[in-house]
Amino acid sequence: MNRYDLQGRTAVVTGGASGLGLGVTRRLLDSGARVAIWGISERELADAIAELDSSGSVLPLVVDVVRYVTVAAATAATVEAFGGIDILVNSAGINRPPMDIGEASLSDWDDVIAVDLTGVFYCCRAVIPHMITNGYGRVVNVASTAGKEGNPRMVAYSAAKAGVIALTKSLGKELGDKGVIVNSIAPTVIDTPMNRKTSAADPAMMERLLAKIPLGRRGTVEEFSAMVAWMCSEDCSFSTGAVFDLSGGRTTY
Repeated sequence: MNRYDLQGRTAVVTGGASGLGLGVTRRLLDSGARVAIWGISERELADAIAELDSSGSVLPLVVDVVRYVTVAAATAATVEAFGGIDILVNSAGINRPPMDIGEASLSDWDDVIAVDLTGVFYCCRAVIPHMITNGYGRVVNVASTAGKEGNPRMVAYSAAKAGVIALTKSLGKELGDKGVIVNSIAPTVIDTPMNRKTSAADPAMMERLLAKIPLGRRGTVEEFSAMVAWMCSEDCSFSTGAVFDLSGGRTTY
């Protein structure tokens, strides 16, 4: 495993207690960073802390990313505990079972847009001013191949992830002269609990998605975390507002 030097850096990872977020948390800790895990489940946070056993380098905070008051409070608590925030990884996300547009639940649309897009905006709004003040920052927004191509019967998720890509491009241009680098990563199907639930709900759809991947398999959490770790490092210095592909060759743009 390649190691990036994140000694002395403080990272916030939303959704950092499970799935992709936990993988990123583990990788950033291995690179020397302190990590504030923002998660909505106290049980998942407790389980993650027990697994990581990181000797004080992890700060677990219960945060609902769709409620700005909790995001602002977690930002203040992280700055107080670690002295600042250098890295923000917006990895909290949800999905809902695939449905035809005529059957799509209005509440599902609202929930997915709130977590997967508005939550990213809230976290950026709260954290980035601290980065600007310090003249340094790395922001990684987790998008999806669905945000580039649109997945059938997944309109809310696809729309939210497309919004994350546009938000990233906008912030990259806005913050280019302030020392804050903002990029997004667009994975295809990664082997996570959320994708396993989607697969169980609609196996045929998952087979169609996998058939589009030239490498012929799901991606792994470790592969995802490795790319994110580079995006969080000083080595990622001349890319901002970009969308980094992690699709096994499915997308080439």
